[in-house]
Amino acid sequence: MSNITHQAIVNIIDPPNSAALNIMVSVLSSLKELKKQKKDTKQNVEALVRLKLLPNIAIGVFTKIALSKHWDGLNIQQKQFFQYYFSESLIQDYVGILSNYDKLDSVQISVDPDIKHKDHKAIVKLIININDNLKPSIIFLRMIRLNIWHIYDIVFSGVSIVKNYRAQFNSYIKHKGIDSLILKLKKKLERLSK
Repeated sequence: MSNITHQAIVNIIDPPNSAALNIMVSVLSSLKELKKQKKDTKQNVEALVRLKLLPNIAIGVFTKIALSKHWDGLNIQQKQFFQYYFSESLIQDYVGILSNYDKLDSVQISVDPDIKHKDHKAIVKLIININDNLKPSIIFLRMIRLNIWHIYDIVFSGVSIVKNYRAQFNSYIKHKGIDSLILKLKKKLERLSK
């Protein structure tokens, strides 16, 4: 089977929009169940994010993009530290976002059929409507195929999470250096773990 035919079959069997929808439905239905059983503590929501969302995020790709021009100059320990930092930081971000959903009586998630797809990357637009809210949330998931589809960036209200980190880090590194940034992030992680 030629490579082009193989890729076409893979796209039929495992399209990025199905992967995106499955990830979001899994996370939100688990959150709904926690809330229904009145077990939606911060610790339980964090466990949900670690179990259901984090395995679907391409942390390596996210980190490389966030540190773009600095990535090749980092040693292996620095690269591993940044990947760990982003994992923990994203977990806290998502715990905050998911904890803000008061009631999840009715959750409807749909995918815009117009998917931007190039090679092994795709941009999927999700429309999330909670409790028949008149204004649904629009989220764009930037995805990459690494055997299966993974999310490497989320764009919400026009703001890319990975580009936001990149802008912050580039500015900090330019003024204070990479070692200073690592020290600052280690202190932030210590505060988060308390």
